[in-house]
Amino acid sequence: MFQHITVLREEAVDGLAIKPDGIYVDCTLGGAGHSELIVSQLGPSGRLIALDQDDWALDNARVRLAAYMDRVTLVKSNFRYLAHVLRDLGIDGVDGVLFDLGVSSPQLDEGERGFSYNHDAPLDMRMDQDGMLTADDIVNTWEEREISRVISDYGEERFARSIARKIVAARESKPIATTGELVDIIKTAIPAAARRTGPHPAKRTFQALRIAVNDELGAEEEGLAQTIDVLNSGGRASVITFHSLEDRICKQLFAKFVERCTCPPDFPMCVCSGNGKLKLVNRKPIVPSEAELEQNKRARSAKLRIAEKL
Repeated sequence: MFQHITVLREEAVDGLAIKPDGIYVDCTLGGAGHSELIVSQLGPSGRLIALDQDDWALDNARVRLAAYMDRVTLVKSNFRYLAHVLRDLGIDGVDGVLFDLGVSSPQLDEGERGFSYNHDAPLDMRMDQDGMLTADDIVNTWEEREISRVISDYGEERFARSIARKIVAARESKPIATTGELVDIIKTAIPAAARRTGPHPAKRTFQALRIAVNDELGAEEEGLAQTIDVLNSGGRASVITFHSLEDRICKQLFAKFVERCTCPPDFPMCVCSGNGKLKLVNRKPIVPSEAELEQNKRARSAKLRIAEKL
């Protein structure tokens, strides 16, 4: 079973303002928690398109959404190809798009996938098992400068240079084969005082490698940009992020397209009718309630932003 606690489930789906006959896209199917709530509000003429790269998630959805499959289309795809997927399905516009970014709990907890620093496993970290690049490739073949850049930029790790240097030194004697070996190397690169406080010492490096392997930030930028194009007027985008890099991309892209008045400040009223494509439904991000955090500590960093197409 794909055991996953859906984060901000009601808030994200409520943000879409579901119409029974609308067309909606869940770009990150995962455990199908958001998809199930969306499709449960659709009538016979409504439709849900759900995307995921992971065969495990798609197989789980066929079971969890079995009662609704007459109005569900499952597609194995990265959401960076959203416009292409809709074009192939003959769909010109949709009424809502949902993103729940990051990695689902089953992917983190399944030792064989190499996402977790708590399980010794091969250095993989691919969300799509058909993907070419693995964490092993980065750790064992990339130059020290590139490894340092990835860990610094994507992990926001202040000891990135030291970690990259230790990785390159360690692989000179033999390839780094498992997550456990990598964790041990990371620990030697971080001062003892820093290891005693804050999160697990390997957390930021593992996040960085996962983002790099799956080009998560590039996919987010492309997927969100296409979302604005494919939304019908009045359609909404709900976007859940889990770290500052993801949230910054969403916030900046929404801001780029938000409606703004360009009239001189001394005009008594607006005559330009604005020049944007979006309006923000919530000015500040929605965060999990204390009750949700008690049930799911992994939701602590989640932020939900919602925008509507004009």
